[in-house]
Amino acid sequence: MREMPTPAPLPPLPTTFDEPLGRKIIELHVWAVGEGLRGTDAAALFNGFCQRLVEAGVPLWRATAGVKTLHPQWGGYGYTWWRHLNAIQPRQFERGEEYEQVIRNSTIGYLVHQVESSAAPWTQLRRRLVGAEAQLDFPSLQDLAAAGATDYFAEVVRFGADGDPSLGTGIGYSFATDRPNGFNDDDLVLLKAVLPVISLAMMTHAGHTIASGLLGAYLGDDAGRRVHAGAVERGSVENIRAVLWYADIRAFTALADTTPGEVVIELLDEVFEALTASLRPRGGQVLKFLGDGMLAIFPFEDQTREQVCRRALDAAAEAMSAVDRLNTTRREADKPAAAVDLALNLGEVLYGNVGAADRLDFTVIGPAVNEAARIETLCEPLSRKVLVSAELAAAVGESCRLVPLGRHALRGVRESREIYGLEIG
Repeated sequence: MREMPTPAPLPPLPTTFDEPLGRKIIELHVWAVGEGLRGTDAAALFNGFCQRLVEAGVPLWRATAGVKTLHPQWGGYGYTWWRHLNAIQPRQFERGEEYEQVIRNSTIGYLVHQVESSAAPWTQLRRRLVGAEAQLDFPSLQDLAAAGATDYFAEVVRFGADGDPSLGTGIGYSFATDRPNGFNDDDLVLLKAVLPVISLAMMTHAGHTIASGLLGAYLGDDAGRRVHAGAVERGSVENIRAVLWYADIRAFTALADTTPGEVVIELLDEVFEALTASLRPRGGQVLKFLGDGMLAIFPFEDQTREQVCRRALDAAAEAMSAVDRLNTTRREADKPAAAVDLALNLGEVLYGNVGAADRLDFTVIGPAVNEAARIETLCEPLSRKVLVSAELAAAVGESCRLVPLGRHALRGVRESREIYGLEIG
């Protein structure tokens, strides 16, 4: 991390709020508290804040706000306001080295480093971008200066004494102007005074977003939404109709016993991604990964049953093709491959919270789920990748993709069942 000179002291906050500047600070505080209580989303809140800064006389040209988040796919969210657009451009940043490198090379990354390491007591940075005092020591500052900016101010508002890990280090802000003489003292005092309360308001939405994202990632989108909306009581379930999707990796135990753990995890991640990718655009909801297995549902109403069943068949065919392509790639790289068996069933299930008082699972329960798992075990003896129940076959009607395979006994099920195979082109 680069070493920076000690910054020049910024103007102090006012000691009285009777003057025009003090009244502006109070007005912005009252507005921000109201927006936070209403749970205004971060993009709308930051847009309103920038507009009110302009109305207060701050010569704002561009402003940004960014926050790291807890999500397996996304590393952070950013919001950029431009004067010529008078609107916010929201962004979300995918986790990975590219994102981390961008952060490390930025002014906000530098300030975040100060917060995390406590290497310096300040979390603010001011840079003149033109004239004898110009200091263009970050690539972004060079870009801003080339675009016409004259002055720059950035601050990270931390959460908690040492930064709340559930909300990242804090919120990073930057403000640039193209006024020839830059920001004046009143502009900077106003920003310093209101950024903490703006951050509290934004943190309200950030906490909601993080909770929603984590619930969706770990429970599935629909189950996550239900839990976030208050469906948390044990035993609170409802009857739903759904296509049940049960997939399992064939001979996984033998593979795991002879393969390094890191390689097994990589294989599982790639297989589950290949399977899940086919569900996303078709309304399928992954409920859980069961070691080397996967349980998902396609909920439907009576009037959409045939359409949903056909989407489930399409998803199954696409998923098996994706697994075949994945296996080809892995074999070429001298990595272990995996054969996946998949069963689809149709039925009514109980959907909701099941478990202990302090440890719940949002899942589906019912004979249709058990039958899907039993049908999957027939894939290998019937030399089929995808098997379909008679109930689902009847729902889609005549289909050249479904081949009758006769009646078969299912373990734990009283009567034998008609089973169909899905032809995969």
